[in-house]
Amino acid sequence: MSIEIRLANEDEVPIVTLTGRLDGFGAQQLETGLKEIVRDDTRSVIFNLAGVDYLSSAGIRVLLGLKKRLKLRDGTLALINVREFPKSVLEMAGFLKVLDIYPTLKDAQVACRVKPSEEGVLFGVRYPSFVVDGVTYTIEPGSPKGASLIVTGSLLKVLNSAITLQDIRTLGFKEADYSLGLGALGKDAADALPLLGEMITLHGSMVYVPTDGHFTPDFFTPVKETGEVKIFTGFNVRLSGPFHELFTFETPHENGVSLAEVYSAIFILARARKADFKGIISLVIWGVVEGVISSEITHSPMQERAPANHKSIMDPENYDEWNDTNREPRYRGDTLVSFGIGIDLSGDLSSFSSEDLDALHYVHPGNKGTATMYLHNHGVVFRNTPYDPKFEISRQVKTIAEDGEFVDMRHLMDETRLRKAKIGVSYISSIERHE
Repeated sequence: MSIEIRLANEDEVPIVTLTGRLDGFGAQQLETGLKEIVRDDTRSVIFNLAGVDYLSSAGIRVLLGLKKRLKLRDGTLALINVREFPKSVLEMAGFLKVLDIYPTLKDAQVACRVKPSEEGVLFGVRYPSFVVDGVTYTIEPGSPKGASLIVTGSLLKVLNSAITLQDIRTLGFKEADYSLGLGALGKDAADALPLLGEMITLHGSMVYVPTDGHFTPDFFTPVKETGEVKIFTGFNVRLSGPFHELFTFETPHENGVSLAEVYSAIFILARARKADFKGIISLVIWGVVEGVISSEITHSPMQERAPANHKSIMDPENYDEWNDTNREPRYRGDTLVSFGIGIDLSGDLSSFSSEDLDALHYVHPGNKGTATMYLHNHGVVFRNTPYDPKFEISRQVKTIAEDGEFVDMRHLMDETRLRKAKIGVSYISSIERHE
Protein backbone atom coordinates (compact mmCIF):
# COMPACT_ATOMS: atom_id res chain seq x y z
CA MET A 1 0.00 0.00 0.00
CA SER A 2 1.39 3.40 -0.98
CA ILE A 3 1.45 6.47 1.23
CA GLU A 4 -0.33 9.68 0.28
CA ILE A 5 1.58 12.93 0.74
CA ARG A 6 -0.21 16.28 0.88
CA LEU A 7 1.60 19.57 1.32
CA ALA A 8 0.50 22.92 2.70
CA ASN A 9 2.54 25.96 3.70
CA GLU A 10 1.78 28.30 6.58
CA ASP A 11 4.20 30.87 7.99
CA GLU A 12 6.72 29.52 5.42
CA VAL A 13 6.79 26.18 7.28
CA PRO A 14 5.76 23.17 5.15
CA ILE A 15 2.99 21.05 6.71
CA VAL A 16 3.22 17.50 5.35
CA THR A 17 0.12 15.37 5.88
CA LEU A 18 0.70 11.63 5.45
CA THR A 19 -1.93 8.95 4.96
CA GLY A 20 -1.15 5.23 4.80
CA ARG A 21 1.61 2.90 5.97
CA LEU A 22 5.04 4.32 6.65
CA ASP A 23 6.72 0.98 5.96
CA GLY A 24 9.65 0.21 3.65
CA PHE A 25 7.77 1.18 0.47
CA GLY A 26 6.09 4.18 2.09
CA ALA A 27 9.46 5.35 3.40
CA GLN A 28 10.89 5.26 -0.13
CA GLN A 29 7.97 7.31 -1.39
CA LEU A 30 8.38 9.83 1.44
CA GLU A 31 12.11 10.16 0.84
CA THR A 32 11.44 10.90 -2.84
CA GLY A 33 8.71 13.39 -1.97
CA LEU A 34 10.93 15.23 0.49
CA LYS A 35 13.32 16.14 -2.32
CA GLU A 36 10.61 18.43 -3.68
CA ILE A 37 9.35 19.60 -0.30
CA VAL A 38 12.56 20.46 1.53
CA ARG A 39 14.30 23.26 -0.34
CA ASP A 40 17.66 24.82 0.46
CA ASP A 41 15.98 27.59 2.48
CA THR A 42 13.60 25.27 4.36
CA ARG A 43 14.44 25.35 8.07
CA SER A 44 11.56 23.45 9.65
CA VAL A 45 8.89 20.93 8.65
CA ILE A 46 5.69 19.79 10.40
CA PHE A 47 4.42 16.24 9.84
CA ASN A 48 0.75 15.56 10.46
CA LEU A 49 0.60 11.79 11.07
CA ALA A 50 -3.14 11.54 11.78
CA GLY A 51 -3.56 9.26 8.77
CA VAL A 52 -0.55 7.01 9.49
CA ASP A 53 -1.61 3.79 11.19
CA TYR A 54 1.66 1.85 10.71
CA LEU A 55 5.31 2.79 11.27
CA SER A 56 8.48 0.71 11.01
CA SER A 57 12.21 1.31 11.27
CA ALA A 58 12.28 2.28 7.58
CA GLY A 59 9.95 5.19 8.25
CA ILE A 60 11.81 6.16 11.42
CA ARG A 61 15.05 6.29 9.43
CA VAL A 62 13.57 8.86 7.03
CA LEU A 63 12.27 10.99 9.90
CA LEU A 64 15.60 10.89 11.74
CA GLY A 65 17.50 11.74 8.56
CA LEU A 66 15.32 14.78 7.98
CA LYS A 67 15.62 15.84 11.63
CA LYS A 68 19.42 15.74 11.30
CA ARG A 69 19.34 17.87 8.14
CA LEU A 70 17.04 20.45 9.69
CA LYS A 71 19.11 20.60 12.88
CA LEU A 72 22.10 21.70 10.80
CA ARG A 73 19.93 24.62 9.68
CA ASP A 74 18.95 25.49 13.26
CA GLY A 75 15.48 24.20 12.39
CA THR A 76 12.92 21.75 13.75
CA LEU A 77 11.13 18.58 12.68
CA ALA A 78 7.75 18.60 14.46
CA LEU A 79 5.29 15.70 14.58
CA ILE A 80 1.60 16.11 15.40
CA ASN A 81 -1.36 13.73 15.67
CA VAL A 82 0.81 10.64 16.23
CA ARG A 83 -1.46 7.59 16.64
CA GLU A 84 -1.07 4.86 19.27
CA PHE A 85 0.65 2.16 17.21
CA PRO A 86 3.28 4.49 15.66
CA LYS A 87 3.87 5.99 19.11
CA SER A 88 4.44 2.49 20.54
CA VAL A 89 6.90 1.74 17.74
CA LEU A 90 8.82 4.93 18.50
CA GLU A 91 8.93 4.05 22.20
CA MET A 92 10.15 0.50 21.60
CA ALA A 93 12.77 1.73 19.13
CA GLY A 94 14.02 4.29 21.65
CA PHE A 95 13.10 7.37 19.61
CA LEU A 96 9.96 8.62 21.34
CA LYS A 97 11.95 11.34 23.11
CA VAL A 98 14.32 11.92 20.20
CA LEU A 99 11.61 13.07 17.79
CA ASP A 100 9.63 16.16 18.84
CA ILE A 101 5.89 15.47 19.16
CA TYR A 102 3.49 18.38 19.77
CA PRO A 103 -0.13 18.23 20.94
CA THR A 104 -1.51 20.68 18.36
CA LEU A 105 -0.63 22.28 15.05
CA LYS A 106 -0.41 25.67 16.74
CA ASP A 107 2.15 24.36 19.25
CA ALA A 108 4.23 22.91 16.42
CA GLN A 109 4.07 26.16 14.46
CA VAL A 110 5.27 28.15 17.48
CA ALA A 111 8.21 25.75 17.88
CA CYS A 112 9.10 25.95 14.18
CA ARG A 113 8.58 29.62 13.57
CA VAL A 114 11.75 31.54 12.75
CA LYS A 115 11.41 34.98 14.27
CA PRO A 116 12.06 37.64 11.64
CA SER A 117 15.05 39.83 12.43
CA GLU A 118 14.61 43.53 12.92
CA GLU A 119 15.18 45.36 9.65
CA GLY A 120 18.78 46.43 9.36
CA VAL A 121 19.96 44.07 12.11
CA LEU A 122 22.10 41.05 11.25
CA PHE A 123 23.53 38.76 13.94
CA GLY A 124 22.91 41.33 16.65
CA VAL A 125 24.64 44.16 14.78
CA ARG A 126 22.75 47.08 13.25
CA TYR A 127 23.67 47.86 9.66
CA PRO A 128 22.17 50.45 7.34
CA SER A 129 19.24 49.22 5.27
CA PHE A 130 17.56 50.68 2.20
CA VAL A 131 14.30 49.85 0.46
CA VAL A 132 14.26 49.74 -3.35
CA ASP A 133 11.07 48.66 -5.15
CA GLY A 134 9.71 47.09 -1.98
CA VAL A 135 12.83 45.02 -1.24
CA THR A 136 14.96 45.81 1.84
CA TYR A 137 18.72 45.55 1.31
CA THR A 138 20.88 45.42 4.44
CA ILE A 139 24.47 46.48 3.84
CA GLU A 140 27.56 45.34 5.75
CA PRO A 141 30.90 47.08 5.18
CA GLY A 142 33.75 45.20 3.54
CA SER A 143 37.30 46.14 2.61
CA PRO A 144 38.36 49.64 1.49
CA LYS A 145 41.06 48.31 -0.88
CA GLY A 146 40.64 48.84 -4.61
CA ALA A 147 39.23 46.27 -7.03
CA SER A 148 39.79 45.76 -10.74
CA LEU A 149 38.65 43.48 -13.54
CA ILE A 150 41.31 41.60 -15.48
CA VAL A 151 40.29 40.72 -19.02
CA THR A 152 42.16 37.89 -20.73
CA GLY A 153 41.65 37.15 -24.42
CA SER A 154 39.32 38.83 -26.89
CA LEU A 155 35.56 39.15 -26.60
CA LEU A 156 35.41 40.33 -30.22
CA LYS A 157 37.04 37.12 -31.45
CA VAL A 158 34.52 35.11 -29.45
CA LEU A 159 31.58 36.97 -30.97
CA ASN A 160 33.00 36.60 -34.48
CA SER A 161 34.04 32.95 -33.98
CA ALA A 162 37.62 33.85 -34.79
CA ILE A 163 39.55 32.09 -32.04
CA THR A 164 42.64 30.17 -33.13
CA LEU A 165 45.05 28.00 -31.18
CA GLN A 166 47.32 31.04 -30.80
CA ASP A 167 44.51 32.93 -29.02
CA ILE A 168 44.13 30.38 -26.22
CA ARG A 169 45.42 31.58 -22.86
CA THR A 170 45.88 29.70 -19.59
CA LEU A 171 44.77 30.49 -16.07
CA GLY A 172 45.93 28.93 -12.85
CA PHE A 173 43.26 27.87 -10.39
CA LYS A 174 44.69 30.08 -7.64
CA GLU A 175 44.62 33.24 -9.78
CA ALA A 176 40.94 32.84 -10.69
CA ASP A 177 38.95 33.00 -7.46
CA TYR A 178 35.99 34.59 -9.22
CA SER A 179 35.80 34.76 -13.00
CA LEU A 180 33.58 34.06 -15.99
CA GLY A 181 34.04 33.68 -19.71
CA LEU A 182 34.68 30.99 -22.27
CA GLY A 183 36.91 28.08 -21.32
CA ALA A 184 37.62 24.38 -21.12
CA LEU A 185 39.80 21.82 -19.39
CA GLY A 186 42.10 19.51 -21.31
CA LYS A 187 45.59 18.11 -21.52
CA ASP A 188 46.69 21.02 -23.75
CA ALA A 189 45.29 23.97 -25.71
CA ALA A 190 44.63 21.88 -28.82
CA ASP A 191 42.58 19.46 -26.74
CA ALA A 192 40.55 22.30 -25.16
CA LEU A 193 39.95 24.47 -28.25
CA PRO A 194 37.03 22.51 -29.78
CA LEU A 195 35.32 22.24 -26.36
CA LEU A 196 35.36 25.92 -25.33
CA GLY A 197 32.08 26.79 -23.62
CA GLU A 198 30.53 28.99 -20.93
CA MET A 199 32.71 28.86 -17.80
CA ILE A 200 32.92 30.14 -14.25
CA THR A 201 35.51 29.83 -11.49
CA LEU A 202 34.51 29.91 -7.84
CA HIS A 203 37.26 29.99 -5.26
CA GLY A 204 39.56 27.67 -7.18
CA SER A 205 36.87 25.40 -8.67
CA MET A 206 36.29 25.56 -12.43
CA VAL A 207 32.92 24.67 -13.99
CA TYR A 208 32.15 24.81 -17.71
CA VAL A 209 29.75 23.46 -20.33
CA PRO A 210 31.78 21.63 -23.03
CA THR A 211 30.52 22.36 -26.54
CA ASP A 212 30.49 18.68 -27.46
CA GLY A 213 26.75 18.47 -28.06
CA HIS A 214 25.87 16.81 -24.73
CA PHE A 215 25.03 20.03 -22.79
CA THR A 216 26.44 18.41 -19.64
CA PRO A 217 28.55 20.66 -17.39
CA ASP A 218 31.95 19.45 -16.24
CA PHE A 219 33.93 20.66 -13.26
CA PHE A 220 37.20 20.26 -11.41
CA THR A 221 38.19 21.25 -7.87
CA PRO A 222 41.90 20.77 -7.19
CA VAL A 223 43.03 19.99 -3.66
CA LYS A 224 46.35 21.72 -4.31
CA GLU A 225 47.82 23.79 -7.13
CA THR A 226 50.59 21.82 -8.87
CA GLY A 227 50.64 23.81 -12.11
CA GLU A 228 50.19 20.65 -14.16
CA VAL A 229 46.50 21.26 -14.86
CA LYS A 230 45.49 24.60 -16.37
CA ILE A 231 42.28 26.35 -17.32
CA PHE A 232 42.28 27.13 -21.05
CA THR A 233 40.34 30.20 -22.12
CA GLY A 234 39.58 32.28 -25.17
CA PHE A 235 37.99 35.04 -23.09
CA ASN A 236 37.89 35.53 -19.35
CA VAL A 237 37.01 38.32 -16.92
CA ARG A 238 38.20 37.88 -13.36
CA LEU A 239 37.95 39.92 -10.21
CA SER A 240 41.11 41.20 -8.58
CA GLY A 241 40.40 42.71 -5.19
CA PRO A 242 37.98 42.46 -2.29
CA PHE A 243 34.28 42.95 -1.66
CA HIS A 244 33.64 46.53 -0.63
CA GLU A 245 30.16 45.82 0.71
CA LEU A 246 27.92 42.85 1.43
CA PHE A 247 24.24 43.17 0.53
CA THR A 248 21.66 40.84 2.09
CA PHE A 249 18.01 40.69 1.09
CA GLU A 250 14.95 38.49 1.39
CA THR A 251 12.17 39.55 -0.94
CA PRO A 252 8.51 39.61 0.08
CA HIS A 253 7.50 39.26 -3.57
CA GLU A 254 5.96 35.89 -4.39
CA ASN A 255 7.92 35.51 -7.64
CA GLY A 256 11.21 36.76 -6.18
CA VAL A 257 13.41 39.49 -7.57
CA SER A 258 15.29 39.38 -10.88
CA LEU A 259 19.01 39.78 -11.41
CA ALA A 260 18.24 42.95 -13.35
CA GLU A 261 16.31 44.33 -10.36
CA VAL A 262 19.15 43.46 -7.97
CA TYR A 263 21.75 45.19 -10.14
CA SER A 264 19.46 48.19 -10.65
CA ALA A 265 18.99 48.56 -6.88
CA ILE A 266 22.75 48.43 -6.27
CA PHE A 267 23.34 50.99 -9.02
CA ILE A 268 20.71 53.31 -7.52
CA LEU A 269 22.25 53.02 -4.06
CA ALA A 270 25.80 53.44 -5.40
CA ARG A 271 24.91 56.64 -7.26
CA ALA A 272 23.22 58.02 -4.15
CA ARG A 273 25.83 57.00 -1.59
CA LYS A 274 29.23 56.82 -3.30
CA ALA A 275 30.83 59.92 -4.76
CA ASP A 276 33.63 57.82 -6.28
CA PHE A 277 31.33 55.30 -8.03
CA LYS A 278 32.70 54.77 -11.54
CA GLY A 279 29.75 52.89 -13.03
CA ILE A 280 30.97 49.26 -12.99
CA ILE A 281 30.42 46.60 -10.32
CA SER A 282 31.05 42.91 -9.95
CA LEU A 283 28.79 40.69 -7.86
CA VAL A 284 29.31 37.32 -6.21
CA ILE A 285 25.85 36.06 -5.34
CA TRP A 286 24.97 33.22 -2.98
CA GLY A 287 21.24 32.77 -2.77
CA VAL A 288 18.12 30.67 -3.20
CA VAL A 289 16.57 30.48 -6.64
CA GLU A 290 13.01 31.33 -7.56
CA GLY A 291 13.67 30.50 -11.22
CA VAL A 292 16.77 30.24 -13.43
CA ILE A 293 16.44 31.55 -17.00
CA SER A 294 19.57 30.60 -18.90
CA SER A 295 21.52 30.38 -22.12
CA GLU A 296 24.71 28.79 -23.40
CA ILE A 297 26.67 28.75 -26.62
CA THR A 298 26.47 25.41 -28.41
CA HIS A 299 29.67 25.50 -30.50
CA SER A 300 33.24 26.48 -29.76
CA PRO A 301 33.74 29.88 -31.48
CA MET A 302 36.93 28.86 -33.23
CA GLN A 303 37.90 30.21 -36.61
CA GLU A 304 37.04 27.08 -38.60
CA ARG A 305 33.47 27.15 -37.24
CA ALA A 306 32.79 30.79 -38.17
CA PRO A 307 29.30 31.42 -39.66
CA ALA A 308 29.21 31.37 -43.45
CA ASN A 309 27.52 34.78 -43.50
CA HIS A 310 30.54 36.30 -41.68
CA LYS A 311 28.26 37.81 -39.01
CA SER A 312 28.46 37.58 -35.23
CA ILE A 313 27.32 34.41 -33.52
CA MET A 314 24.84 36.68 -31.69
CA ASP A 315 23.42 38.08 -34.92
CA PRO A 316 19.71 37.19 -35.34
CA GLU A 317 20.59 35.11 -38.42
CA ASN A 318 22.99 32.95 -36.37
CA TYR A 319 21.61 33.14 -32.85
CA ASP A 320 19.45 30.00 -32.84
CA GLU A 321 22.22 27.85 -34.30
CA TRP A 322 24.82 29.09 -31.83
CA ASN A 323 22.81 29.47 -28.63
CA ASP A 324 20.51 27.33 -26.54
CA THR A 325 18.23 29.55 -24.44
CA ASN A 326 15.86 28.20 -21.82
CA ARG A 327 13.04 30.54 -20.73
CA GLU A 328 11.22 28.04 -18.53
CA PRO A 329 12.13 28.92 -14.89
CA ARG A 330 14.04 26.05 -13.30
CA TYR A 331 15.59 25.00 -9.99
CA ARG A 332 13.13 26.75 -7.68
CA GLY A 333 14.33 26.43 -4.08
CA ASP A 334 17.86 25.33 -5.01
CA THR A 335 21.07 27.22 -4.24
CA LEU A 336 22.69 29.51 -6.80
CA VAL A 337 26.28 30.71 -6.63
CA SER A 338 27.16 33.17 -9.37
CA PHE A 339 29.73 35.69 -10.49
CA GLY A 340 28.88 38.59 -12.73
CA ILE A 341 29.64 42.10 -13.85
CA GLY A 342 27.34 45.05 -14.40
CA ILE A 343 27.86 48.32 -16.25
CA ASP A 344 25.61 51.26 -15.42
CA LEU A 345 25.14 52.70 -18.92
CA SER A 346 23.15 55.63 -17.56
CA GLY A 347 25.99 56.63 -15.24
CA ASP A 348 29.35 58.34 -15.66
CA LEU A 349 31.75 55.88 -17.30
CA SER A 350 34.36 58.48 -18.23
CA SER A 351 37.00 56.75 -16.05
CA PHE A 352 37.18 53.93 -18.59
CA SER A 353 38.28 54.03 -22.22
CA SER A 354 35.96 52.84 -24.97
CA GLU A 355 38.43 49.99 -25.61
CA ASP A 356 38.14 48.88 -21.98
CA LEU A 357 34.34 48.91 -22.13
CA ASP A 358 34.28 47.10 -25.48
CA ALA A 359 36.47 44.40 -23.94
CA LEU A 360 33.58 43.65 -21.53
CA HIS A 361 30.45 44.76 -23.27
CA TYR A 362 28.11 43.14 -25.77
CA VAL A 363 24.34 42.86 -26.00
CA HIS A 364 23.01 39.32 -25.61
CA PRO A 365 19.92 38.98 -27.83
CA GLY A 366 18.42 36.49 -25.37
CA ASN A 367 18.13 39.19 -22.70
CA LYS A 368 15.05 41.39 -22.71
CA GLY A 369 17.01 43.91 -20.67
CA THR A 370 16.96 47.68 -20.83
CA ALA A 371 19.15 50.31 -22.40
CA THR A 372 20.33 51.46 -18.97
CA MET A 373 22.70 48.65 -18.02
CA TYR A 374 24.73 45.75 -19.32
CA LEU A 375 24.90 42.55 -17.26
CA HIS A 376 26.93 39.37 -17.70
CA ASN A 377 26.45 36.60 -15.13
CA HIS A 378 27.37 32.93 -14.97
CA GLY A 379 26.08 30.71 -12.19
CA VAL A 380 26.22 27.22 -10.71
CA VAL A 381 23.19 25.52 -9.19
CA PHE A 382 23.67 23.31 -6.13
CA ARG A 383 21.21 21.35 -4.00
CA ASN A 384 20.98 20.48 -0.30
CA THR A 385 23.28 23.33 0.74
CA PRO A 386 21.42 25.27 3.46
CA TYR A 387 21.25 29.03 3.08
CA ASP A 388 22.08 31.09 6.15
CA PRO A 389 23.33 34.66 5.69
CA LYS A 390 25.29 34.59 8.94
CA PHE A 391 28.04 32.64 7.13
CA GLU A 392 30.95 34.54 5.59
CA ILE A 393 30.26 34.50 1.87
CA SER A 394 33.65 33.54 0.41
CA ARG A 395 34.17 30.75 2.92
CA GLN A 396 30.68 29.44 2.20
CA VAL A 397 31.16 29.62 -1.57
CA LYS A 398 34.35 27.59 -1.20
CA THR A 399 32.55 25.00 0.97
CA ILE A 400 29.64 24.72 -1.45
CA ALA A 401 31.95 24.40 -4.48
CA GLU A 402 33.95 21.65 -2.78
CA ASP A 403 31.17 19.69 -1.04
CA GLY A 404 27.82 20.77 -2.52
CA GLU A 405 25.54 18.56 -4.61
CA PHE A 406 26.29 19.90 -8.10
CA VAL A 407 23.24 20.30 -10.35
CA ASP A 408 23.95 22.61 -13.30
CA MET A 409 25.95 25.55 -14.64
CA ARG A 410 24.64 28.18 -17.04
CA HIS A 411 24.98 31.68 -18.46
CA LEU A 412 22.26 33.50 -16.51
CA MET A 413 19.73 35.67 -18.28
CA ASP A 414 18.78 38.94 -16.59
CA GLU A 415 15.28 37.57 -15.78
CA THR A 416 16.73 34.88 -13.47
CA ARG A 417 14.97 35.35 -10.13
CA LEU A 418 16.05 34.98 -6.52
CA ARG A 419 14.00 34.78 -3.34
CA LYS A 420 16.88 35.67 -0.98
CA ALA A 421 20.61 36.20 -1.26
CA LYS A 422 23.86 37.44 0.22
CA ILE A 423 25.94 39.40 -2.29
CA GLY A 424 29.59 40.42 -2.33
CA VAL A 425 29.78 43.77 -4.13
CA SER A 426 33.01 45.13 -5.62
CA TYR A 427 33.07 48.65 -7.04
CA ILE A 428 35.48 48.48 -9.97
CA SER A 429 38.07 51.24 -10.29
CA SER A 430 40.10 49.91 -13.24
CA ILE A 431 40.16 47.38 -16.08
CA GLU A 432 43.31 45.55 -17.13
CA ARG A 433 43.41 43.91 -20.57
CA HIS A 434 45.71 40.99 -21.35
CA GLU A 435 45.01 40.04 -24.93
